[in-house]
Amino acid sequence: MTLRSGYTTGTCAAAAAKAAILLLTGAGTVKEVEIKLPDGELVRFPVVWSRSDPEKAEAAVRKDAGDDPDITHQAVIRARVEWIPGGEVEFRAGAGVGVVTRPGLAIPPGEAAINPVPRRMIRDAVREVTAQGARVTVSIPDGEALAAKTFNPKLGVVGGLSILGTTGRVRPFSCPALQESLRCALQVALALAIKNPVYVPGHIGERAAHRHFRLQPEQVVEVSNEWGYMLEQAVKEKIPRLLVLGHPGKLVKLAAGQWDTHSARSGSALPFVRETAARYFPGSAPDSTTVEGFLADWPNATRQDLGNRLAEGILETVVEKTAREIEMAVFLITLQGDRLGSAGDLTPWK
Repeated sequence: MTLRSGYTTGTCAAAAAKAAILLLTGAGTVKEVEIKLPDGELVRFPVVWSRSDPEKAEAAVRKDAGDDPDITHQAVIRARVEWIPGGEVEFRAGAGVGVVTRPGLAIPPGEAAINPVPRRMIRDAVREVTAQGARVTVSIPDGEALAAKTFNPKLGVVGGLSILGTTGRVRPFSCPALQESLRCALQVALALAIKNPVYVPGHIGERAAHRHFRLQPEQVVEVSNEWGYMLEQAVKEKIPRLLVLGHPGKLVKLAAGQWDTHSARSGSALPFVRETAARYFPGSAPDSTTVEGFLADWPNATRQDLGNRLAEGILETVVEKTAREIEMAVFLITLQGDRLGSAGDLTPWK
């Protein structure tokens, strides 16, 4: 089955801004507008509604993310346009659109979280209609509640969603948008002069990291399943030290050379765990179908030794993956966040 592509919030904001500026200049209400994507393709968008008074105009476009599981799919993206002196196009965050509060992102602190490409698309849409100065305020109903489900709180974007997009399109189930969010979280940490970040798969790892180590909130960087990509980013940014922390059900996949740990794109970690147990602790192994269950069935002392062995295997592969350019350590936890094993020097994080 062919999956259907959609359009970004940035593209929808540009379409809404164009409908609003047409109304403000006296061109009248339009039922649809045409927008040029960054690659030059022209696409048309229905206008949900538009309204105006002598000083401003507002219009709305409903986002269609195609078959991508985007939390803003079917959200109504609004743009209000009003005249300002001069010839610039200014940007403001309306209700449901965030404001940047930390350095390290593409937009400086204090500015509306409308990324560079959407800003250019909105500016171009306004310039197609007028050369006058205009202020564009973008808003998204329920955007603040939706933003709580995104990376925005960790990135220091407060009050709502970011207006995103680099191509103008949403590719269904693609990784670039996720990778960009993860990279931004690392950029925020680096902008705050953090030299020894902690990579975790998700919330369980994040909670355990703060439980076992003394860390700044921004020091813990969620990697999701994008370990290969984020380790490459660590090398690119010349990070001196890095702690990899998480459950072996995810991290042992790294020892097996699987750098995308999504269950649909990688194999089970259990065979590697069993092989390691058989190598160092020969004899009868527990009969379990999960990594957590397998490890839980060992005596405490043996389980800790096995955890350390697994951590050593992970450490060896991530050190090789980063071309030995980063001082690495690994810390493994149970699903309850308890320490399971470790490898490498943990001192920088204590």
